[in-house]
Amino acid sequence: MLKPEIEDGQASLADPQFRADVLAGLERRPRAIPARWFYDHRGSQLFEQITELPEYYPTRTETAILQRIAPELARLVPADAALVEFGSGSSTKTPLVIDAMKPSAYVPIDISGDFLRESSRALSAAYPDLFVLPFEADFTRALTLPKTIAAAPKLGFFPGSTIGNLIPHAAVDLLRAMRGSLGLGAHLLIGMDRIKDADVLTRAYDDAAGVTAAFNMNLLGRINRELDGTVPLDSFAHRARWNDDRARIEMHLEALRDVAFEVEGRPFAIEAGATIHTENSHKYGPRDARILLRAGGWTPVAEWTDPDGLFGVYLAEAQAERPAP
Repeated sequence: MLKPEIEDGQASLADPQFRADVLAGLERRPRAIPARWFYDHRGSQLFEQITELPEYYPTRTETAILQRIAPELARLVPADAALVEFGSGSSTKTPLVIDAMKPSAYVPIDISGDFLRESSRALSAAYPDLFVLPFEADFTRALTLPKTIAAAPKLGFFPGSTIGNLIPHAAVDLLRAMRGSLGLGAHLLIGMDRIKDADVLTRAYDDAAGVTAAFNMNLLGRINRELDGTVPLDSFAHRARWNDDRARIEMHLEALRDVAFEVEGRPFAIEAGATIHTENSHKYGPRDARILLRAGGWTPVAEWTDPDGLFGVYLAEAQAERPAP
């Protein structure tokens, strides 16, 4: 279970996997720390601010798509399905799906426990007749969902193009884990950001107000808070880069000078100009998205986009796998 952040100088126990990922990530070359560790309570708050920025088009574009497709979604998803949201965050888009499909239960899954409980309480207040079952977990692995929804048809919900944070083989593994969690016959409603002009993409991940930079830098702050780190925050800067060969935006923390620091007593050094790779955001064309879903064990049954083709929303079904066409 994730522990609360350090407050008022009091010690806090760190998640052991966070410790392992940070130490291993700083040792490897190139240096990299998994993006899921952005989302402590502060990181989750900052991400919600990012979704409201003028440069960050994915949230408002996906929201508009979900509003438009609500009647069609209600026809395509079985009645009384349980809604299972992976990486629910603040659940801001969830009411659009709840209003459309009238689920029998809602199971939000998130790794940030405090943030999960806050958003679950707010949603329960807004929908007092809805059975809400918050589930603190790492959804990248197949999970045993609560027994109370075992017999219900299920709709997985994975908005925000979060699938793009994973390299392709890991994205396929995640989709297969979701299939394992939800079961045969389940549906998955998933958002995927599309390939577009590099300037538009870069601005979305390097906003003028510096909120995304603060989100990225918070990872170093978390290392200092939870792992007895001595990382000098003023020696690093946020960088967002478009990698055309891999069709992804990359976020890095770049050392502005030669830096030496410790994490849990272990010494590390980073030379000026070197980076810690913190996030990828892969972009998918329509055909790419369908291939990715099929590779993960999901058969696309419907897809929608906005008038400008910036973003795609897909509904897929976990059909019985066939050895041949």
